[in-house]
Amino acid sequence: MKHPKSEKLFERAKRSIPGGVNSPVRAFKSVGIDPLFLVRGKGAYVWDADGSKYIDYVGSWGPLILGHSHPNVIEAIQKQALLATSFGAPTELEIELAELVKELIPSIELLRMTSSGTEATMSAIRVARGYTGKDKIIKFEGCYHGHGDSFLIKAGSGALTLGAPSSPGVTIDTAKDTLNATYNNLPSVEALVTAHRGQIAAIIVEPVAGNMGVVPPKAGFLEGLRNICDREQIVLIFDEVMTGFRVTLGGAQQWYGVKPDLTTLGKIIGGGLPVGAFGGKREMMELLSPVGPVYQAGTLSGNPLAMAAGLATLRMLKEENPYPELERKSALLAESFSENINRSDIKANQTRVGSMLCLFFTQKEVTDYETAITSDTKAFAHYFREMLDRGIYLAPSQFEAMFVSAAHSDEDLEQTIEANRKALNRIRD
Repeated sequence: MKHPKSEKLFERAKRSIPGGVNSPVRAFKSVGIDPLFLVRGKGAYVWDADGSKYIDYVGSWGPLILGHSHPNVIEAIQKQALLATSFGAPTELEIELAELVKELIPSIELLRMTSSGTEATMSAIRVARGYTGKDKIIKFEGCYHGHGDSFLIKAGSGALTLGAPSSPGVTIDTAKDTLNATYNNLPSVEALVTAHRGQIAAIIVEPVAGNMGVVPPKAGFLEGLRNICDREQIVLIFDEVMTGFRVTLGGAQQWYGVKPDLTTLGKIIGGGLPVGAFGGKREMMELLSPVGPVYQAGTLSGNPLAMAAGLATLRMLKEENPYPELERKSALLAESFSENINRSDIKANQTRVGSMLCLFFTQKEVTDYETAITSDTKAFAHYFREMLDRGIYLAPSQFEAMFVSAAHSDEDLEQTIEANRKALNRIRD
């Protein structure tokens, strides 16, 4: 399918924007075509610059759990915009959203707003270091926590090797304080803790990995992290920027029954507008300026438009409880995709946690980064293009999630399942 207007816009964009995009994955490089430029979204659908309509399973990369342009969210934004778009001063909306988040996620005793998930994770790490007086952190290979310097680190030749920067511009001195463990592998964590005993401030983890595809935690993994942190006086941080209010109203920590010390949030908390937040134990959060010595600030933090959109979204999620229906829809998609895979004899498998799904083009069970990267990315690129030609808009990467929203109808699901069947058959042939 040709997209002449999008192609023209992309050529124009490249003259003013690096790579023509403001976030790398939007360039569609891994799927072998130029990106679509979108102009409108409503419910479960988006339209591109050429007028083509798609069933959308990106949902702005997760925030749009109610679908595009939900009337309640739009009304809240419009109402606030008529009053003001920004103050850089306290508003009652900030209090209301913080109070609601605290109610829905009981591990959060105090909460601070930011303007992005990256700011939230950077700030949570700073609080953990200020609280413990220690410098090093443990993250997991394949988990993404934003583009802060401390997180753009890859593992060395062995589990105990100090990290090396995975992006130019990240210094060696920064990299040496980030240790990489293997997701779903507690012994790899124990080895790092033993080798660096008394030096580790925090363990930060996506409780459901969503940036190497959707990778659920194994039974006991999150509980094991909690036990290690309690034993070693390490701060446990759950990065719920993606999973917060997505897998269930109380996030992955409610889903799995494990309570972190600090939580980072984003995406759904802003109802589709740029936002982030971090919070947790009072004794840790009260280290933040102006109460304590740990400095953190943001001119647009708590932006009233984002607060209004987030409040409208979370109130609807609380009052209407779409999660049982999201579970039904998502299970139907995952089970039907698995049946299509089996019929097509394609080397692939399906993962799912709540309304987050991923189709991996590998026969291996995906449990961590090493198994995720056994996926055939060329097969995924072919699959992506086949689905797009059939009106299904997916994330343009093997290693991203597919998000189901409350706006997806049974007819949308049926069309998606049929497109999946035909796409897999085309790949096989």
